[in-house]
Amino acid sequence: MPTSEDRTIPLIASIDVGTTSSRAILFDKFGKEVAKHQIEYSTSLTNQRDLYHSQNGQENRYRNKDEPIYSSVGLLIKESENLEIEDLHKVLKKPSTLNYPKPGWVECNPINLLINVLQCLGSTLLSLNKTNVKLSKDGSPTYKVVSIGITNMRETIIVWSKKTGLPVIPYGIVWNDTRNTKIINSLSKMMPKATVQNIQERTGLPLLSTYFSSSKLRWLLDNEPKVKEEYERGNLMFGTVDTWLLTNLTSNNNFVTDVTNASRTGFMNLDTLQYDPELLRFWNIDPEKINLPKILPSSAHFGRFKIADIIDLTRCGYFPNELISVLHDFEKLNIPIQGCLGDQSASLVGQLAYKKGSAKCTYGTGCFLLYNIGIKKLLSRHGALTTIGYWFPDLDLNDPTNDLNKPQFALEGSIAVAGSVVQWLRDNLRLFPRAQDVGPMANTVPDSGGVVFVPAFSGLFAPYWDANARATIMGISQYTTASHIARAAVEGVCFQCRAILKAMTSDVYGDKLNPNIDLLEDNLIDDVSFAYERKLFSTLCVDGGMSKSDEVMQIQADILGPCIKIRRSPVLESTALGAAIAANMAGKTKEERPLWKDFNDVKTFVFYNGIPPPLKGLPHKNDTIQAEDIPSDHHPNLKYFRSQSNDTDRRKHWKMWETAIQRSKGWLTDIEGEHIPIIENEYVNGKM
Repeated sequence: MPTSEDRTIPLIASIDVGTTSSRAILFDKFGKEVAKHQIEYSTSLTNQRDLYHSQNGQENRYRNKDEPIYSSVGLLIKESENLEIEDLHKVLKKPSTLNYPKPGWVECNPINLLINVLQCLGSTLLSLNKTNVKLSKDGSPTYKVVSIGITNMRETIIVWSKKTGLPVIPYGIVWNDTRNTKIINSLSKMMPKATVQNIQERTGLPLLSTYFSSSKLRWLLDNEPKVKEEYERGNLMFGTVDTWLLTNLTSNNNFVTDVTNASRTGFMNLDTLQYDPELLRFWNIDPEKINLPKILPSSAHFGRFKIADIIDLTRCGYFPNELISVLHDFEKLNIPIQGCLGDQSASLVGQLAYKKGSAKCTYGTGCFLLYNIGIKKLLSRHGALTTIGYWFPDLDLNDPTNDLNKPQFALEGSIAVAGSVVQWLRDNLRLFPRAQDVGPMANTVPDSGGVVFVPAFSGLFAPYWDANARATIMGISQYTTASHIARAAVEGVCFQCRAILKAMTSDVYGDKLNPNIDLLEDNLIDDVSFAYERKLFSTLCVDGGMSKSDEVMQIQADILGPCIKIRRSPVLESTALGAAIAANMAGKTKEERPLWKDFNDVKTFVFYNGIPPPLKGLPHKNDTIQAEDIPSDHHPNLKYFRSQSNDTDRRKHWKMWETAIQRSKGWLTDIEGEHIPIIENEYVNGKM
């Protein structure tokens, strides 16, 4: 007789703390969402409105449910049972998760992040319980959560007290914050080129960028007396968002991070996968005075779930009794947290881009393109950065020919502004009422009419790395319309994706390339087809908010050219799915992995709905099913886009973009002049 345990269907809970929202999703083996709850943060426009009212002595006017509300990437949203909007609940006196205290400054509330996670997780468990009651009445198998995975925005830092567990200051610095610009500018003027290259060889990251965690921590030590005081006492705990969550949500308060997040701090050596004493010395950080989390693989036993000690569910006012009850019941189950990935690495995994040569691009608040380069570190010389894609150490241990259990590296190109430029057009210029209108509006004109929009609101990231650049709109004439500006803004994101692909191609082929040949345009080198579209990126997998627009994805395909196709992910929440896959792969053997036995199993169930190719009744060639042949009812979100552009026009527009980039660079340097050095250490003289 089968036991009741045999009649349960395993699920993995994914906790996803992003830049603009937090969510919890319960996935089954088909990658389907059995339950989900999301909290959308207040937008920058909301915070600016509230600041205006407070500065003018007016009582803040909070939104009501009849007002249109937009997500932080500009999508029109409506509160529902599974979607909570922070703007609608300020009457509870819950502070905003995100704050923008000064131009270029972006802060997150660490306590809010924990509360949001617990609210989302509790709400999904409540929903699951209701589903299980119905299934049980029908005599059907019920669901059971067996593991947890976490994914998070990277580079964002939080510091807290070892003694109390509470934040030392009431905010964390978010990845796209630029308050550390003067530090970076000072380094750029002082550092010998050899030192800059040495640091990049160790970290894979460009030193001269505001993006990474190291200069953010340096800023806190130099500008926040409380942080400096706790540091001198040896009481300062430092971590990215994953560490903050894991420390508070595990029964032993495990102070750990995963290798993908650690690789973004600027403190980890890519060769050793450990903190580098020389890097800490470079930033004048004493490892004896600061507490750094232990670095683990992406799949590991991070601890067993518990409710954060520093959150009193009964007193904070945000948890109804049924939510408190379900969280306490869940806590008693000792569910293991077994997966942890930075959000872009999680997206790479969730997009099923496991093979060397696979590439994905996520269009969120920013835009992030990762190219899987396998187990060998490759340092970019053309503006991309090197990072850890993922590390699942228990995969295929018995197969010495398989490298899947080794750390997998990736080249990455990051764009600071993507979906947020759409929000800016809507909120600041009021070009359209809804963010989803940008695609149709841009599509009303055949091109940008000579307008080029460089959306460098926070400087330029890959492959340009200029913190002193600022957004510019060029080529405006009396002919220019709102539609031209909207299209130019979308193209500004897409052109940067093209620039990143070009840089990665140059990195991979290196000396094999004729410097006069642009692989984005020329297909033949020594009579061999060598175009990047055919060899490296024949398919670019895309996800994220802007990828939902057919018009925007067609513009992207046109800018990339005819030899590459774009594949929109079949799974909307591929980042959260990646965290679930990481948690699943922590099983030492295939039998210990609850949903998928290996990567092939993931693809069979998530991409092909459990039917190995060739799919029954579907057209196929040589017994190999083509992804394009999958019916739309299998995966409504899945879609392919191919270039429809004219070669001459495409090359002309690229030339315009490159010209605009050059004229956008160095804006702050030219305006503000020389900067006084802020960091002084032995490495200024090139001794590293």
